[in-house]
Amino acid sequence: MSSHAKAAALDLAAPYRLSPSVALRPEPFGALAYHFGNRRLSFLKAPELVELVRGLDRHPSVGHALAGVPDTRRAAFRRALASLAAADMIVPQRSGTGAPP
Repeated sequence: MSSHAKAAALDLAAPYRLSPSVALRPEPFGALAYHFGNRRLSFLKAPELVELVRGLDRHPSVGHALAGVPDTRRAAFRRALASLAAADMIVPQRSGTGAPP
């Protein structure tokens, strides 16, 4: 499956959270995300993106989380979240409570 096809699977109306299998390591540019299950490494290239990813579980949907991002950066952050979802770095959560699926 192409990464574009998987990236399209991000549902802006659904709640997501950082996967419990992912560790974020702060860096001057943002953070490194490492998935212990699939051994993928991703770069979060903005501190604001790191904050958004860490706080996804506090929002009823990805769309609500993105509402706090300035218009000029929203499309880039949406693409970044889609990429993180395709890599299983962020995962859907059930009922928007932050509880594990």
